[in-house]
Amino acid sequence: MTPAFTPASGLLASLSLLRIETAGALVHLRLLRPAKRNAINDTLIQQIHTAMVNLPDQARALVLSGEGAHFCAGLDLSEMSERSTFDGVFHSRMWHAAMDAVQFGRVPVVAVLHGAVVGGGLELASSAHIRVAEDSAFYGLPEGQRGLFVGGGGSARVPRLIGFSRMSDMMLTGRVLDADEGQSVGLSHYRTADGAGLTKGIELAQKIAANAPLSNYAVMQALPRIADLSQSDGLFVESLMAAIAQGDDAAKQRMRDFLEGRAGKVQKS
Repeated sequence: MTPAFTPASGLLASLSLLRIETAGALVHLRLLRPAKRNAINDTLIQQIHTAMVNLPDQARALVLSGEGAHFCAGLDLSEMSERSTFDGVFHSRMWHAAMDAVQFGRVPVVAVLHGAVVGGGLELASSAHIRVAEDSAFYGLPEGQRGLFVGGGGSARVPRLIGFSRMSDMMLTGRVLDADEGQSVGLSHYRTADGAGLTKGIELAQKIAANAPLSNYAVMQALPRIADLSQSDGLFVESLMAAIAQGDDAAKQRMRDFLEGRAGKVQKS
């Protein structure tokens, strides 16, 4: 059953380029620049950052989507001004802070992708933890054709999904991947028909929200960092994280529920 979302209040309600709704433990954050294909300007990236660091205390999972026909067409070039080298670094780091708040925030993020997932839009999508793509989704990195280089974290995140060689192809040649190609190379986890992505994304977010919060947090924070470590260092961090998770009261109760037959066993869906 799809939960009934209601508009967020307080600070989250004041973010004019986002539509934020809540339903118990779920948050739905929607980019709200449909006339611009949800292209990201400075105000929007700052509002994304603000929203992610000010989620309600009861939030356990977040669905990220775009209003209108597209998820996000990337950097809004119409508002881009000439910058000094220093200003360019500062601007890129502002994007990094927002994307880090998505990837390394308090709750897992499920991104629902449709239409353009291009440039900064792909950088934003790659900072989410789960990606659901509709038939209409297409992926591109046009920075190479525009004399630019990715600046929103794409060089660090996208290659972890598809490899640096495939990313190089997209940037050097302007190659665009459709939804099926994106699924096959690892840009999305789930595929749906057009119009069905949000329902699937909410369904996944509900499953995620039912997990122990500390367990979700460990997956979000530890897994990507362990992947960057040597095997020896990674295994030690894994031991620390496993011990922390097992010591959580919620984890202990879930283990008791399983052992006493009150929790279901893993089955093929």
